[in-house]
Parts: sequence; structure tokens; C-alpha cells
Amino acid sequence: MMTAYNITENTVDVDGQSLFYRQAQPSQQCPRFSVLLLHGIRFSSETWLTLKTLEKLAEAGYQAVAVDLPGLGKSKDFKGPAPIGQLAPGSFLKSIVEGLKLGSVVVISPSLSGMYSLPLLFEHNELVKGYVPVAPICTDKYTSDQYSTIKTPSLIVYGDQDAELGELSLNNLKNIVNHRVMEMKGAGHACYLDKPDEWHHGLLEFLNSLS
Repeated sequence: MMTAYNITENTVDVDGQSLFYRQAQPSQQCPRFSVLLLHGIRFSSETWLTLKTLEKLAEAGYQAVAVDLPGLGKSKDFKGPAPIGQLAPGSFLKSIVEGLKLGSVVVISPSLSGMYSLPLLFEHNELVKGYVPVAPICTDKYTSDQYSTIKTPSLIVYGDQDAELGELSLNNLKNIVNHRVMEMKGAGHACYLDKPDEWHHGLLEFLNSLS
């Protein structure tokens, strides 16, 4: 039986450095649109492979790209554009999106990756078709008035056992005009690991609403 998707590994050049990524896409149809998966400090693109998020997205008809962020995973030698915990230039993710010819993407952004995704959301909003923040850091770097200017459809995800970043990020991100919230009961900071079926169901439901 032929698989309905292909998963490949490669690197993309960003400012003269090689950033590692994994890509999954439908093998027998044109992708509906692209999804860019980022990760937290203890994780990498392998997380989305092991959890089968890449597989689920490709099976649903999406092109899914999971990158290893600077200094982590197989991009550990990549010198990042900003210290961990500080906002990176929005041009960093822009270079990745354009380098991989992803077009307008949905960005999935847990924890650490907020330092990269939020600047893209604010500085290059035209590239962001949808935003799925999962208790990201750096949400306090922007004001409620700034968030209220963002009209990008957003799915705010957090585990109710993540009392610190979950609540902080929700309080800031809920100022985005067009948002919905997915609270995962009994789940911690990396809530997608605690309840993968619930995570995939909620994510695919959101993506389908953007089609």
C-alpha cells in the first residue's frame, strides 16, 4: 500500500548559515497551504515527527515544514539572530518562509519560539495566514493595543496545568481580534505531548476553517 505522504529532510540557507528542517507533504495532490512548525527549547523538529503531527497534517492535505531553531536540534551550530528570550528580527522567519517558497503560512509556535513568531506576526503579517501560539514566551513584549491591530485568525492553545506561561500568554494574546481558545484540561506546558489526539483534532479543525 502506497503512503499518502512523503517526509523529507533538508537544510535551508538563512544569512549564509544552514538551518535544518523536516517536510511532509501529500504525495498525490497539491497542498492546500503550508504550515510552519516551530518548537520549544527542549524540543526540535523531531518532536513533530515522533508525535505524528507532520504525518497528520500531510494526510489532511497540508504541506508541513518543521524547522530546528538556531542552536537546537540539528541546527545546533546555527548562530541565532538574538539571545534566547529576546525578540528576534521578523526578517528571520521571513527568510525561512521565502527561502522554502511556502507562501502565506500558518505558524505553530510553542514556548521558546515566540521570540521568532511574534516579530513575524507583527512585522510581516502578510505572510501569516493563521497563528497557533502554544503558551509562547515574549507575549509581554507587546501591548494590548498592539495585539488589537492583528486580525490574523488565531488559535490560542494552552494546558490548564501551565499556571505560568499558559495564563500569561492567554491574557496577552486574547487581545488579538480574530481568535479562539483551546484550553487543554489536565495538560501541562507542552500540552500537545500530554494529549496528542486532542491537539491534532483541535489543530485540524482550525486549519479546516481557514481553507
